[in-house]
Amino acid sequence: MPLSHTIHLFNGFRNPYGGSEQETLSLYFLLKSKADVCLWATSSRASKDLLKQFPVRHIALHKGEFPSKGTDVFVGAHWRNKLWPYLVPKPQRLIYIYNTLHPKLLALTANMPRLLNWPPAEYVVISDFQKKLLNVHAQVHPSPINLDLFYPKPQTPRTRVVIGRMSRDLPEKHHPDDVPLYLDLASQGFDIRLQGASCLANQLPGNDRIQLFPEGRSAAPEFLQNLDIFYYRTHDVIETFGRVVFEAMACGLPVVCHFHGGYADAMKHGENGFLFDTTENAHALLRQLAGDTALSARVGAQARKTVEKMFDSVAQEKRLAFYLK
Repeated sequence: MPLSHTIHLFNGFRNPYGGSEQETLSLYFLLKSKADVCLWATSSRASKDLLKQFPVRHIALHKGEFPSKGTDVFVGAHWRNKLWPYLVPKPQRLIYIYNTLHPKLLALTANMPRLLNWPPAEYVVISDFQKKLLNVHAQVHPSPINLDLFYPKPQTPRTRVVIGRMSRDLPEKHHPDDVPLYLDLASQGFDIRLQGASCLANQLPGNDRIQLFPEGRSAAPEFLQNLDIFYYRTHDVIETFGRVVFEAMACGLPVVCHFHGGYADAMKHGENGFLFDTTENAHALLRQLAGDTALSARVGAQARKTVEKMFDSVAQEKRLAFYLK
């Protein structure tokens, strides 16, 4: 039976480990049984690995490859400074999934050139935190996570507690106060594992208790399932959602995160995770969890239940229905 909806998903597809790329691909897998879904790369520098693994295409008017009718969904991407939108059939619906904080893009999409003649933009944001900061009328859809991939894995007993985090390998993803925090924790006997932290190699050289890995060294579920505690804070980047935090929660980990981020919407301090303000506060929470295995297990179990509720079949189907109207 032919599918009744055509949905075009647009993304830069530049980083295989980027949250925006993962969000687009997750949405693709959720929708493809319900609609004819096409993936389009808006960047000429799309990842070769992603182009090989998934049916991502570049728009090529001379080859007849372009989105035609249906619903156009831009995920952390935009049509700006492109010629093709003026030369192809206009979409029936236009949806922007904003996963960052760029108010200028909101202005661009709300006031499109009259010549373009596209339908009014509909907006999706990925947290209430982001919606309030942008002050925009939008649907709130948390970035989908595959709970079949991210799940608690029984741990073999360890003599040392492993604290870790994962992110893209960019300096702005790491708070400068975390370097002395890691050194202090290592000196107290904790093992520190940081994936997406090779950019810190000059600041954390030659410490046997601190392991630095480039982004993508291990698959995200495998890396997270081998931690005891997940820690997260960024510097210049404000996490509008914090996908990796929810992936860690899905793996049943107790998470200790800076209070300023979209993930905080879903967290109840001391119940399904911990939120901190200062480095001293973070240090105390990490030591408390490391010394109390019952607390760690209880909070990790509640974290898993929180994510299960966010992404259960009823919640997912309700969000997917928005794209199939």
